[in-house]
Amino acid sequence: MKQYCYYQSPIGRLLLIGEQGLLEEIHFPNSADHAVIEDNWHHDEECFADVLQQLEEYFAGDRRSFKVKMRLKGTDFQRRVWQELRQVPYGETASYGEIAERIDNPKACRAVGGANGKNPIPIIVPCHRIIGNDGSLTGFGGGLELKKKLLRIEKITLK
Repeated sequence: MKQYCYYQSPIGRLLLIGEQGLLEEIHFPNSADHAVIEDNWHHDEECFADVLQQLEEYFAGDRRSFKVKMRLKGTDFQRRVWQELRQVPYGETASYGEIAERIDNPKACRAVGGANGKNPIPIIVPCHRIIGNDGSLTGFGGGLELKKKLLRIEKITLK
């Protein structure tokens, strides 16, 4: 059975969804990928207690990486990209091209962008740290203003 809870963060109310003790999704407020809570889902903050604590620490500036039990659902390519996103350190950025190089597929910049956009667990899998090859701020599921806020939390300034 799916569980869910809400977390009132400094960037708005986040929706967390998971199953069997594993985080599967985080949804931003006003994002295009509106999750619909189904009748048979169970509201359960306790099963997300560790995730909520880590998010609280992150937004307070006391956590730089996450150790969360999660299930990343996607294609093999998407999961490779998402695993590589997790290697981009707090306070740093990488370009789509750099991620493509790191997964040994240097011509896959656009596909990396597509996988980045489908990341089901943003913040924890830090897709907000990925920028354009020219250093510009590029698309983000929660919107560019939200991306800027997350980068500011990590004290990242762009050109």
